[in-house]
Amino acid sequence: MVKFCVVATGLSLAGCSSIIDKHVEYSYVKPDSYPVLKAVGYAPLSSQPGSSDTEKMLMAIKVSKLEAYRELAEQVYGHRLSASTTVQGAIAQNDGLRSQVQGLIRGAKVMKSYAVGDIYTTELELDMKRVHDLYIGEVKPRKVERVTYY
Repeated sequence: MVKFCVVATGLSLAGCSSIIDKHVEYSYVKPDSYPVLKAVGYAPLSSQPGSSDTEKMLMAIKVSKLEAYRELAEQVYGHRLSASTTVQGAIAQNDGLRSQVQGLIRGAKVMKSYAVGDIYTTELELDMKRVHDLYIGEVKPRKVERVTYY
């Protein structure tokens, strides 16, 4: 009899959860302020592969832009570092350091791109308001305001 009561109670509670309906009201969360991140990438013109100065210039433009994007990714996502040191007889034998940056940058804007001497420079700007607007368009983060059961 006790087993029957436990099973009956469990089934009745499970059945009630599908009968009770609810309405959830959300409000969207908006940050108080939006920072503007800036990054600069550099590339030496003379070190670029290419048979002509024009080809070297185009490669330097690409490299400097990629370097600026890498710097933005460091600011947004952080920089992963791995270090190792081998010590033998209280003397450092081998010291190594690896770094890695990984992330997705959307909404960055090229502010300036120019050559000064043998260095090509690209300046990027990432307005976090623009990033927020792009993000809101896809994800729509929200906060529960009120739940009504009926």
